[in-house]
Amino acid sequence: MLNSMDQSRIEAAVSKAEEGTSGEIVCVLSAEVSHYPEVALGLAAMVSLVVPALALALGVHPLTLAADAAGVWMAAQSGALEGEIALALGVYAMAQTALFVVTFLILEIPAVRRRVTPSILKRRRVERAARQQFAAIAARAAGSETGVLIFVALIDRQVQILADKALHQKADEAAWTAAAAAIGQAMKRGDDPTGGIVQAVEICGSVLRAHFPSADPRPQVFSNHPVEI
Repeated sequence: MLNSMDQSRIEAAVSKAEEGTSGEIVCVLSAEVSHYPEVALGLAAMVSLVVPALALALGVHPLTLAADAAGVWMAAQSGALEGEIALALGVYAMAQTALFVVTFLILEIPAVRRRVTPSILKRRRVERAARQQFAAIAARAAGSETGVLIFVALIDRQVQILADKALHQKADEAAWTAAAAAIGQAMKRGDDPTGGIVQAVEICGSVLRAHFPSADPRPQVFSNHPVEI
């Protein structure tokens, strides 16, 4: 996801931010936290249900269309054929199936799926992934209450910053918001996110030094190198 130069920039920023504090910063980057299968399934189902019903409401008769497509002259018998409920239902079901399959395949194209996936769904999925990572990190840092996780989903363009309880009790929420905004703005502009991540690390480092200063060197539990998943 990031080249070696960008990884080194983030690692250096984390090392500098952790100087003079007992806290620790972990950066985790993910390309995309989910394939969002429910988006393609849900929209394909909606299209297959709504479009045929809308076509009937607008006066499109499936049997007449089928006959015309086959090149059969059915003017005299069209009324009788339209009364064949079983055949009409079959054509209707075939139309629904075709619409579902075509829509689903279109939405499975990554660029299309990413465009139609609601932002709120991305945000919730990224938040869940970030909390899972934070729980795993907390389990390895027993006894520490001064950790910060910067979680970035690059393709989803979502950021989550999570901190231990002790930090939340002392630090202003505005600091975490500013750190997340620095990364979000970099991704929104289409720039490389590394600059935004470095800025976010610096903000988090300032918070750690302000509330948990330490002149003594502390044991390094986690690598300063960004983790890519």
